[in-house]
This record gives sequence, structure tokens and C-alpha cells, in this order.
Amino acid sequence: MVQFDDVCSAIKRAMPDAEVIVEDINGGGDHLHVKVVSSAFVGMSLIRQHQMVYGALKDELASEAIHALALNTSTPN
Repeated sequence: MVQFDDVCSAIKRAMPDAEVIVEDINGGGDHLHVKVVSSAFVGMSLIRQHQMVYGALKDELASEAIHALALNTSTPN
């Protein structure tokens, strides 16, 4: 199980302007839905956006503190 604040912090280290919302999908704390809005995504494909988030969370994913991760990424309006 990972602390949601740690998830937000890891993403914001990679993308300081990011707005991050973390939700627990199954109540166990290791299946997460994360929404990230950042200007760092401008001009990037959706795949590349997701790769950036996965990169920011690589330690949490490798240790399986996050077992499943559903992502929604977008640029600011």
C-alpha cells in the first residue's frame, strides 16, 4: 500500500505544475486511479504522457506498492 501524498509528490517532482488526483479503486490502497493535468504534456501523445507518469512512479510500481494503475492525463484548458 502506498500513501496517496507520496504518489502526488512523486508526480509533482517530475512535473512541478501538475494537478494530481488519486483515488483508491478497490479499497486496498494498491489499485489506483490517478488523474494528472500538466502543461508538460503539451504536444505529447497519450502514450508518452502515460510513460512520464509511469516513470515518476517507477519505484512504487517496482516494489508493487502500486499493483494496478489506471491513468487519465491531459493538458490544462
